[in-house]
Parts: sequence; C-alpha cells; structure tokens
Amino acid sequence: MAHLNYNHLYYFWMVRKKGSVTKAAEALFLTPQTVTGQIRHLEHRLGGKLFRRQGRQLVASDLGELVYRYADKMFSLSYEMLDLLNYTQDKSILFEVGSSDALSKNLASRLLLSVMPDDGSIHLCCYESGEENLMERLSQHKLDIVLSGSDAGSLQYPEILSKKLGETGISFFSQEKVEGRFPANLDGARILMPHRKTALGQQLLRWFDEVGVSPVIVGEFDDAAMMKAFGLYRQGIFIAPTLYREELLSQGVQLVGETVDITEQYHVMFAERMIQHPAVKRILETDFTDLFAGREPAFKRFK
Repeated sequence: MAHLNYNHLYYFWMVRKKGSVTKAAEALFLTPQTVTGQIRHLEHRLGGKLFRRQGRQLVASDLGELVYRYADKMFSLSYEMLDLLNYTQDKSILFEVGSSDALSKNLASRLLLSVMPDDGSIHLCCYESGEENLMERLSQHKLDIVLSGSDAGSLQYPEILSKKLGETGISFFSQEKVEGRFPANLDGARILMPHRKTALGQQLLRWFDEVGVSPVIVGEFDDAAMMKAFGLYRQGIFIAPTLYREELLSQGVQLVGETVDITEQYHVMFAERMIQHPAVKRILETDFTDLFAGREPAFKRFK
C-alpha cells in the first residue's frame, strides 16, 4: 500500500471538525480552493468520496466518518505527545488558562496564585472570553484549562473533564445604609445583579419570587467588577460572593444581607491529557476550602 499523505488527511480532519471548507481554510491559513484540491487528492487515494452535500451543509460520507474517527485519534495523540514533551523540558512550561468573562477576576487570580511556583518554571497566559468560545478553544488544544462558574460546557465535549473547586453563598452590599430586615428590605429596592442569562442571575430571579420580594432591577451585568463599580457609585444594592464579605466591608460598604439559598459554584475544565501538566495537577490536588469560606489563605508556593 502506497504512503498516505498526512497533510491531506489533516486538511480533511480540519474540514470535518470545523464543519466547512471556509472555516478550515481560515484556521489553516490557506485558500478554500487549496483545501478542496488537497481533499480531492485524498479521496482519489482512498477510492471514495469523503463528503456529500446535504442542502447547504457539507457532511461526511460513511467513508468520511470512518476516516475521521481514525484521524481524530491520530491527531489528538500527536497533540498529547507534544504536550507531554513540553512538560519535560527544562525551560519554563507554558500554562494557558481561559477564564469565563462572567467569573470574578479576583477569584480567578487567587485560584491561580495558589498553585503558581516562585521559581519561574511556569509561564502563565490568561485569556478571558465567553463560555462557548473558551470551550471550543479547549477542545482544540489551544487552552490547558478553563475556569468557569459552571461545568455545563464540558457536557458538550466527551473528551473534556471537570472538577468543582468550591462554592460560596451570595451577599448583598450597598454604599448606603439599607433599613429593614433582610430579605424583606430588598422589596422595592434598587438592585444591580448579574445578567439574567447567567446561572447566578437565574437563581436570583427565582429566589426573589420564593421569598416574595420585588426589587427594582436597574442594571444587569456580565462583568462583576463593573457591577461593583456601579454599586460603589451609589447606583443600587449589588451582589457579590460571600467570600468577599470582609474585603468589601473593609472598603466601607454596608452588608444588607446574605443567603446560602443561592450559591455560586466554581469549576475547572480540562482535557484528560492535561492531568500531566504540573499546574493543572496542583489545581486538582489543592484544597480551596479556606478560600471559598472567605478566609484568606496563605498561598502555598511550590518550588
């Protein structure tokens, strides 16, 4: 049997993975015509069509699906090999972290600081984006882990694992004193809250109904830091994880009330091969109980 051109196979794999020639060509920095031509060479070599048209969609044929399953294993293993080789080098190890834009930057920083060594052996690169984009990058081996307030994204990718790092209750804060008993004092009050499309925002809306209060929602935010900033400018009561209570009180804001009926969870998502990465291993092995209880941990430094 003649030698198989693995470049042709890689182009086919990318088209099948991306769902279109155009998207694959963009990722490969090639023209669609070049990609199409290389796939035709592969089809000639294999003796059959790898794709068929279904309306406007390009879908893999039976032969294409068979070839894709083997190609996916081959190229996934090649990425894994490169990762493992990278971990064994004497130079600093690259650690690429994706953080959900709805996640507190403060918390993400504390999580990462607690597992970063002092000796410069790990080179950290952080990216912030929406959940969908981060999960796609993780599945394409472009990120080592994703930090998020939910593990729902991992359910779409069988090869992605997740671990819950911890959870915390929710507290309500105000720059001005709010009279009355909590949570009744939220009724009619001006509220700044996470966007209702987020898991926390949905929990809050259900909780308002359950406790029988109807606050005036004057702002919804994807960015917790911006929500806090509006609250500090006396635009309304704002919400923050209870683990930040002492820090916020030290800044002069008032605690309106707190509840454990609403919790914010924090997860790390990663591919199985990344368990070998020293920083990922430390995150998975570290007990973050003190952090999520609001007690400032003395960051353990790894040499």
